[in-house]
Amino acid sequence: MSSLEGRVVAIAGVAGGLGPTVAERLAAAGATIAGTDVSRERVDEVGSQLDLPDDRWDGRAVDLLDEGATREWCAALVERFGRVDALAHLVGGWRGGQPLHEAPLADWELLHDLLIRTVQHTTRAFHDALLASEHGRFVLVSSKQAQAPSNTSAAYAASKAAAEAWTLALADGFEGTAATANVIVVDAILTPRMREESPDEDFPTFTPAEHIAEAIGFVCSSAAGKMNGQRLALTMRG
Repeated sequence: MSSLEGRVVAIAGVAGGLGPTVAERLAAAGATIAGTDVSRERVDEVGSQLDLPDDRWDGRAVDLLDEGATREWCAALVERFGRVDALAHLVGGWRGGQPLHEAPLADWELLHDLLIRTVQHTTRAFHDALLASEHGRFVLVSSKQAQAPSNTSAAYAASKAAAEAWTLALADGFEGTAATANVIVVDAILTPRMREESPDEDFPTFTPAEHIAEAIGFVCSSAAGKMNGQRLALTMRG
């Protein structure tokens, strides 16, 4: 992984299925990790697993559906560290399995909040901090469903597509600056916990969390400084 020595990386959704793996890989590359999730207990658990020095870890419980609280999170990080160099948005959620004409619209309402509203709030809150950094990065983890929706995942696919469009619009605003915004596209995510619970399962269409973490590290590094408004696919061919 490219070096992230000295950079401050915020992770939204640090205690989710993907978050701990990403935090571990970015910390190993030298980054200071500022993680948040809705549960303080789960955030603290991630912090204990990372076992970073106090000056390289900041864990907070933040409701990202509250725009004011999201702005306060960014302001607190800037006050503590002097800057924020990157934000990895890993907040997830899924509903699906029923044809769109039968699926409850409550699924859309839930996914709209989790997958779109949190992106809106974080990008607005961190915009100025990322623009002020010499290495400003916003990274969204998305799904190939956004570009190839199935009838039984309409709400999920539409939510992901909207989140991608918002991110690419952010990238357009970053043109001509040192800041970038990019999307990493995956299949379903294979987490370490899933592997532990089903060691004999092959998971052929799933993208390993470790691969996603490596890709996020690359996008946050100097090596990807010219990469803006791109969709980096970590999916099966075809």
